[in-house]
Amino acid sequence: MNTGRVNPARRLEDQGIAGFASAAYNLIEPALVQAAIARGEGTLGQGGAFLVATGQFTGRSPKDKFIVRTPSVEDTVWWDNNAPMAPDAFDRLYADMLAHMQGRDYFVQDLYAGADPAHRLDVRVVTELAWHALFIRHLLRRPGREELDSFSPEWTIINCPSFKADPARHGCRTETVIAMNFDRKIILIANTEYAGENKKSVFTLLNYLLPGKGIMPMHCSANHAVDDEADSAVFFGLSGTGKTTLSADPGRVLIGDDEHGWSENGIFNFEGGCYAKTINLDPAAEPEIFATTTRFGSVVENMVFDPETLALDFADDSLTANTRVAYPLDAISNASDTSLGGHPKNVIMLTCDAFGVLPPIARLTPAQAMYHFLSGFTSKVAGTERGVTEPEPTFSTCFGAPFMPRRPEVYGKLLQAKIAQHGASCWLVNTGWTGGAHGVGSRMPIKATRALLTAALNGSLNDAEFRKDANFGFEVPVAVPGVADVLLDPRRTWTDPDAYDRQAQKLVGMFADNFAQYVPYIDDDIKAAAIG
Repeated sequence: MNTGRVNPARRLEDQGIAGFASAAYNLIEPALVQAAIARGEGTLGQGGAFLVATGQFTGRSPKDKFIVRTPSVEDTVWWDNNAPMAPDAFDRLYADMLAHMQGRDYFVQDLYAGADPAHRLDVRVVTELAWHALFIRHLLRRPGREELDSFSPEWTIINCPSFKADPARHGCRTETVIAMNFDRKIILIANTEYAGENKKSVFTLLNYLLPGKGIMPMHCSANHAVDDEADSAVFFGLSGTGKTTLSADPGRVLIGDDEHGWSENGIFNFEGGCYAKTINLDPAAEPEIFATTTRFGSVVENMVFDPETLALDFADDSLTANTRVAYPLDAISNASDTSLGGHPKNVIMLTCDAFGVLPPIARLTPAQAMYHFLSGFTSKVAGTERGVTEPEPTFSTCFGAPFMPRRPEVYGKLLQAKIAQHGASCWLVNTGWTGGAHGVGSRMPIKATRALLTAALNGSLNDAEFRKDANFGFEVPVAVPGVADVLLDPRRTWTDPDAYDRQAQKLVGMFADNFAQYVPYIDDDIKAAAIG
């Protein structure tokens, strides 16, 4: 039996996908919550949030991602970063997965990836779990009911956690697999209940498709001025650098918190919702995100809760530190109605430097911006992982290496061209440590970071006096109203300046060692920026 609204000419059977007991098309939130509860997939929490545990996998499985190696993508995929799968192995995987799915009930969501109608992708997501359909309905963009009558999917994602792959037969690494086939326009996900695989598969797909259209895909948050959509800013950053927190400025309009494109029209959110971390979420610091954890239809992943009162424990990481809540953008009061913005006036690259070397803000030339974009630096700190006893550098190129199907220089050159064409100002912002490395110094004051960002975004920071940093060659303001002058010169914040110099040279060496891999592929101006 088929239920829900769908283009009658685009049912699963028309795609050669048949044999299901039922396919529930495009159910909205109340029906999906009801189905998930009836099927025993989780618990209805306070306020109607859906509480779920994802079992063995509480995060992504990047080593189990594959791209099918066909002639059409052979010369454009970054194979050093993306594991190949043979076409015949994918065909066997697809056939075996569909055979496994026969006679079962599934949920189908027809959704848009991309807020700009000129560049959006029509995606069909077929899920075994009702709550996965609820999750992806939040995270992608929901067509109007009348739009579903003519919806025609360009790509199809099939997610079946109960299916276990056979590495010998299917050409994969383990029983878990995420396989993308550009010729067949199909993504298969098996043996993992972690919902983030759905979201990041679409991001990876867009990261391959959009550069071919001259559109820059970005792992970033974005906002714009309250009274001027054209005055937009993007915030690149890896996990823990403040990407979500700093873009959620009550004095600006939130475009989105994670994935965006930069086209000839400006910037646009790929998504229709947010997927926020909840570990130690502070209701005073982030009240609106906190409120979504008790909002009807929100999906709360892997949080421990009281079995009687259903109260969530925001400090308990016994299941995972990667606890999450998924919710639609309209849950945030200052979110944009359109998820669109103008060409960015400011490009901000966030880093959490646990070595205590980088200044709280620095102005970058376009070439320096490319250097730091390709580097994608942040750092792990002692205690975050077993065996980590001192700060460790993390370099994730383009601030999102796991989602980059093309070589990094493709994205770097595209971003460089966009910055040059539209005259964006570029900034490096350190939200990490000052006065010493982690364990000795202290975290950069959030008040100072916000004051510096405000000055950058309103243009007043460009009028400040700047000095050239001796280690990285970028420009650092000497004085900014509301920020202690000493904070702007990291060396002065250390009690032992010689120890700072040694730490700085150590970090410079780490940057240089990492960047050596890109030198054969970049222009001379970026090579010069790499030297400083």
